[in-house]
Amino acid sequence: MKKLILQNDDATNELGAQIAKEINKSNSNCIEIHLEGDLGAGKTFISRSIIKNCGWQELVKSPTYTLCEEYDFNELLFLHIDLYRTEEAQDIEIFNLDRKIDSKKIILIEWPERLQCQRNFDLKIVFKHLEKGREISLLTKGNIFSDWVKNYE
Repeated sequence: MKKLILQNDDATNELGAQIAKEINKSNSNCIEIHLEGDLGAGKTFISRSIIKNCGWQELVKSPTYTLCEEYDFNELLFLHIDLYRTEEAQDIEIFNLDRKIDSKKIILIEWPERLQCQRNFDLKIVFKHLEKGREISLLTKGNIFSDWVKNYE
């Protein structure tokens, strides 16, 4: 686990850009990122940054009320999920996260601790409010992000 202090939104956006770069470099056809932290800690902000830095040109909406927003572009399919308003297993099952597709699938889950069935993640980002900025912890499982996390400053 690596802890970092992000002083402002620019630093958070830069982290999102670096994650996007790793996503684009990866040969994996499915990447799952879990985002934990209090309300307003930066989960949706980093999700927007990742999606935009992968090449999405339009608005990235918060999935707070829809539970899932999909972005299909450049041989990438992003499934951006927010589980804040649900703890029902069928709410996540309807998105068929494990479906096979021809493009690279990136699953971003905000509030993964609300999942009824735990899922494996490639990267987990835990956000904590600070008086100025945010503290984040980066955890990896597998090889996709492990070297990047070790070297990220």
